[in-house]
Amino acid sequence: MTYFTYKGILFPTVGSSVETLNYVENEFQLLDDDIVTVTYPKSGTNWMLEILGLIQHSGDPSWISSIPVWDRSPWIEMSDCLDTALKYPPPRFLTSHLPIQHFPKSFHHSKAKVIYVLRNPKDVLVSNYHFSKSFKGFQDPGTMEEFLEKFLTGNVAFGSWFDHVRGWMELKDRPNFFLVTYEELQQNPQDSVKRLCHILGKDLNSQQIDSVLENASFQKMKENSMSNFSLLSQEFFDHKKGKFMRKGISGDWKNHLTVAQNEYFDRVYQEKMQGVNITSYGTEEC
Repeated sequence: MTYFTYKGILFPTVGSSVETLNYVENEFQLLDDDIVTVTYPKSGTNWMLEILGLIQHSGDPSWISSIPVWDRSPWIEMSDCLDTALKYPPPRFLTSHLPIQHFPKSFHHSKAKVIYVLRNPKDVLVSNYHFSKSFKGFQDPGTMEEFLEKFLTGNVAFGSWFDHVRGWMELKDRPNFFLVTYEELQQNPQDSVKRLCHILGKDLNSQQIDSVLENASFQKMKENSMSNFSLLSQEFFDHKKGKFMRKGISGDWKNHLTVAQNEYFDRVYQEKMQGVNITSYGTEEC
């Protein structure tokens, strides 16, 4: 599969185009009550979408069990999903992998809320590596050694993880920007859900919060055909090569990176993330 370049960044040819990205960046209007989940790919996007969908429906799983995730919270940079987003009655739940410089300019003049999900980049690397073997929109990753080099230089779909995070972190002081880490969702799920309820302006009781946690669990999502991407055509995803829902854990990078690769990653991280204070992402934790 080939990529196309939009303003210096690689994007998958599947589902998108220069015209779509240009429209999203310059003409797409975000509304004040929009909720946009923004991530670098393989950072916990669908987990967050599942949680938000359950919170919005007070823990009732019927909505997330009956509508595919790409219709529940469409990716605005994907042409078909953009059409869905434009017809979506407010409040809209939207999704994007776009770096800040290509995100809708209208965001800077709206009260739309962005929930940015951040994950340990080494786990992002490993998840991306396995995903790229099955998802036909991404190029074959080659060996881990080869993919590591591409990832660290930003020669992958949606560009550099480092640039993506640095760009979005510049908005961290805005009142409508909310940072959530994949790791805190795992370590403190109840507190994370309560915080997300507050962001969405939803007041859930303890029973409803328990239902959110239960139905957004990895096992439940893996069984939910509306969330596990099993509905995705073989044309786009080779289901024989892998599952979209693979492990859903933190620290799996330790099973894939050699000592030398890990040290190399740390050196690049320290160089590229200098001056960016992400306390849960010091290289010690990476």
